[in-house]
This record gives sequence, C-alpha cells and structure tokens, in this order.
Amino acid sequence: MKTNSTIIKEKINESLSSVLPVAAIVAALCFVFIPVSSGTFLSFLAGTVLLVIGMGLFSLGAETSMQKMGEYVGVQMTRSKKIGLIILLSFLVGVMITVSEPDLSVLADQVSSVNRYLLILAVGLGVGVFLVLAMLRIVFGFKLSYLLLISYAIVFVLMLFVPDNFIPLAFDSGGVTTGPMTVPFIMALGVGAASIRSDKNAEADAFGLVALSSVGPILAVMLIGVIAKPDNAEWAMSEALIQSTTDLSRYFLSALPHKLLEVAIALLPIVVFFLIYQLIAQPLSKGTIYKILIGALYTYVGLVLFLTGASCGFMQTGYDLGNAIAQSKFSFFIVPIGCLVGYFTVKAEPAVILLEKQVEDVTSGAIPRKMLSLSLSLGVAAAVGIAMLRALTGVSLLYFLLPLYGIALLLTFVAPDIFTSIAFDSGGVASGPMTATFLLPLAAGVCDGVGGTIMTDAFGIVAMVAVTPLVTIQILGVVYKLRLKKARTVEPSDDDVIEL
Repeated sequence: MKTNSTIIKEKINESLSSVLPVAAIVAALCFVFIPVSSGTFLSFLAGTVLLVIGMGLFSLGAETSMQKMGEYVGVQMTRSKKIGLIILLSFLVGVMITVSEPDLSVLADQVSSVNRYLLILAVGLGVGVFLVLAMLRIVFGFKLSYLLLISYAIVFVLMLFVPDNFIPLAFDSGGVTTGPMTVPFIMALGVGAASIRSDKNAEADAFGLVALSSVGPILAVMLIGVIAKPDNAEWAMSEALIQSTTDLSRYFLSALPHKLLEVAIALLPIVVFFLIYQLIAQPLSKGTIYKILIGALYTYVGLVLFLTGASCGFMQTGYDLGNAIAQSKFSFFIVPIGCLVGYFTVKAEPAVILLEKQVEDVTSGAIPRKMLSLSLSLGVAAAVGIAMLRALTGVSLLYFLLPLYGIALLLTFVAPDIFTSIAFDSGGVASGPMTATFLLPLAAGVCDGVGGTIMTDAFGIVAMVAVTPLVTIQILGVVYKLRLKKARTVEPSDDDVIEL
C-alpha cells in the first residue's frame, strides 16, 4: 500500500510534467527573444514552483474529497426521487459553489467598470438554474444535444440585444465558471446521479452537467448588459514593482492572506453543506468522513498555492510578453507562439487532469486519457492561436465563435452521445485558472501593444478555449464511431477460418 508521502510525490511529479513545458517556453522567450524585467521573471519562477506544488496537492485532495462528496450527494439526491428536493438542492449547490469559484473572482477583478459582486451573483444564479436543468436531464433521460441546441439558440438570439463590449465578457464568464473548485464537485454529482440507473444511456448521461452549467453564466451576463446597460466595460490589472528578492517575497506574502480567505470562503460552505446533508440523508462512517476532511485540507492548501502562483507569477509575465511581442517587428509570431503555449497550458489545468481520469474510469478505458488529452491540447492550441490573431487584428469574436458553435451543435447529431457529453464538459474544464491568469493577460498585452480595444479584442480568449474542444473531441467521436462500425461489418474470409 502506498504511503501518503509517496502519493503526494507522485501527484507533484504529475503536475511538474504538466507545468514544466509552459514554464520552459516562457523562459526561452524571455531569455532569447523578448526581454522582461528581472522582477517579472523572478515572480514567474516563484509562481511556477507554487503552481507545481499546488496542483499536486489539489489533485490529490479533489480525488479523495471533492469527488467523493459530489458522488455521495448525487446518489442520495437522485435516489430520493423527490423532484422538488432535486430542484432545490441542485440550485443551492450551483449558486453556492459558483459564487465561491476562485476563477470567477480572477475574471471579475479584471473588469473594473462592472460591479464585481453583481457579476459574481448573476453568474452564480445562472449556474444554479442550469444545474437544475442538468440534473433533471439525468433523472428523466433527456437527450443532451436537444437541450444544448435550445440553450444556445436562446444565447444567439439574446446576443442581438447585448452591447458589443459585453459579448466577449459573457462568453468568457461561461468558461471561467467551471474552474478547479466547481468541476470536481459537479462532475462527481453527475456520476453519482447516473450510477443508480442501469439503462444503456446511463454512462453517457453521467457527463454533461458542466456543459449545461456553462450556458447559464453566458445568459446571465448578457442580461446584465441588456437590463443594466452599463456605460462601458474596461479591463484592469494591478502592476507590481519588484526590484529585489525582498520585494518578491513581500509581493507573494501580501497576496497569500487574500487567497487563504478566498479559498476558505470557496471550500467551507461546500464541506459544511456535505456534512449536514449526510447527517440528514444517510450518515457515513467516521473513517470515511475523516478521509474526506483530510482530502478537503489537501484541496485547500493546494488551491491556495496554485492561485497565488498563477495570479502573482503569471499575470504580469503574460501581459509583458504579449505587449513586447506585439510592438516588435515580429508581431505575427505571437500566433504560432500562442498555439504552442495553448497546447501545453491546457495540460496544466487542474480540472483537466481530473476530467481525463474520470472519463477513463467511467468508460473502463474505452476512451484513453492520452487520446482525450491530445484532442483537448490540439483544440486549445487552435483557440489560442485564433485569439492572438484577433488581438493583433481586431477581428470580431463572432466571426469565429458562431461558426464553431454551429459546427459543434451539428456534430451532436452525428457523434456518439458520450463523446458529445465529454466534449461539452471539456470545453468548460479547459478554460480554467491558467487561461484567466496567463492567456488573457497575454492577449491583453498584445492588444494593448497594437493599440486595440482590450474588452472587445482580447476578451473572448476564454470563450475560444472553451469552444474548440467541443469540435475536436466530437470529431474524435465520429472517427471512433466509423472505425467501430467498420470493424463490425468486416466479414471473416475463408483463410481466417480455423478448422478444429
């Protein structure tokens, strides 16, 4: 049996292999092509160390705590067969877990002219409503593709009435909502709810909760734009002046209390809700509760370290790199650089690792982690490349977003159901804290460097990262379906017959 120290070491090694490629690319750019200040680079190195340790601890904690809590609540909630209870609990969980999502706070802090509490509350309500819809889909067996088609049709119609500078923000809100705190719990909720069913569609219906939950925030932020009609939405980022190692330590230590409180506010309500709910529904053994609480502690420490490293070490570096490249004579090199960074960045998202493992477990290895990882990486690489092109040229987000969503929705009628569910879940999972804290500032730096408008030309990168996996993974599903069909229709030849 593996000891805790051995397991932690394995998780940190996994996170190191995920973060190291991104760090190496950024370091190479800083040393060889684009010089940045020594303070910025030092903060990047310190942030990388925190990311590696934080992701390792978070992955361990999420597996032993968040997933267990989500599966338990999903099973007990669905087993009750009380529709009113399912609706109430799903809504409360959706709002509670989203309002406390650190990713959402990162995005809200970068939009200076929109009240952050209004933005966060609206997004939370949006997730709550659509999580109810997602849970009812599992209970009644509704087809996911029909619900997605209707939901996005409403989004595209409402988009006609939304101010232009709110459209990228709205789609980005849908992406950041499904972050490292939300995804493990919501995905496990779906697995738990589907586990009490024995029909052939139960496996596919275990996924899709993240997909539908991502639509609610888009509609909620669009409604803010339609009803409140703010004068403008502007981007904001505070700049740290680091000239020595003392400044560096002060910078990180000053951010640490905020992250400790932020993650505590995020995690504590979920743990308290679970403890109270299990007492009411079916009390668990003391040993099980103890393991879950230890896992929650790992999750807490890991997420604090990860978010501190990402926000303090990566945001300024991303902006400075993007700005410097955009102002150089090789500005268009940011497009292939963006593709390369995007390919490896998705591997550093904590929730992506959990999704890949859960998909492999639920499908009993029929969909291997490597295959899913490659599809995700290729999709995100294309997304970031397009986002950098937009930041340089100012091409409207809708020219890319509408065709991609159209293709993704059409593929839902061709791809196997489980691939559709996984694809739409992957879109939300891929757009996590690394996207909000590194790729968005990178695009903002490029946009600022060429004199563009950040809210319309740089925002939308999270949306692009969220939509491309919808296409790539469903295409993977179509290929898988065709190969399976071909294998089943191959007739054995006479040579293949073995006489006994």
